Amino acid sequence: MQPSPDIFDLFAVPAHPLPVDGGQGHSVRAGDLVLSPGRDAATAAWLNPVLARLAAQLDHEQPRSLRIAMPIPSRDLRWVIDGWSATRHEPDAQPCRDLDVLRATARLLHAHLAAVVTTAPSGLDARDDRWARAEQATFGTEPPLGILGSDLAAEWVVTDLGPDQLVHGDLANNVLLDSSGLPVVIDVAPYWRPALWAEAVVVLDAVLWLGADLGVLGEWTAGARRQAMLRAALFRLLSDAEPDVSRYRALLSALVS
Repeated sequence: MQPSPDIFDLFAVPAHPLPVDGGQGHSVRAGDLVLSPGRDAATAAWLNPVLARLAAQLDHEQPRSLRIAMPIPSRDLRWVIDGWSATRHEPDAQPCRDLDVLRATARLLHAHLAAVVTTAPSGLDARDDRWARAEQATFGTEPPLGILGSDLAAEWVVTDLGPDQLVHGDLANNVLLDSSGLPVVIDVAPYWRPALWAEAVVVLDAVLWLGADLGVLGEWTAGARRQAMLRAALFRLLSDAEPDVSRYRALLSALVS
């Protein structure tokens, strides 16, 4: 998947793309920008100004503890062109795979987002992709019995997981470490849900895909954390294009056994 010549022109970068690490694996670097496909223009219209302001704020903090990849508009002031968007390239950045760093990054990011976005953005309601549908089903009052099975559905309790706020619902694979070791958040997947749920998704993804020790789930077997992890697992199961249902059920069963 490559940008068209018009994309390079409108973002004012040379048409010599190079693959980059991190994110979903489809982004390319061109000049001093990273171009990423599959972006929704309606989401970017409200999200990117928020991220750009916060990115600038974080870059001026002393000492710095967190960074966000700066969104860059095109020459004609569009955030997305034919599904492609741009962020500032971070030289020598490498994907972060350390769960402790990922969890700390999630907590810092969500604290900052809660401070700068105090009401649910109206643009969130317009999403209708499989991730948005999975999120809505995950937070329904009744779980999808056909997927969970009656034994796991019996564990479903409507619990206070904390206040809803703007969260990154796909953080684990979207944190880089820059040349000085600071975490750089990329590809923000926005949801208006409790930060505890977003952190549970981070932990689950780290176990599923990043080699984190399964034992970390032991922290998520009771109370609100248990319910957050159940919802994290169901969210991933429902949003996965080709889910390994038996693997997800095994993880869920470990939580409730």
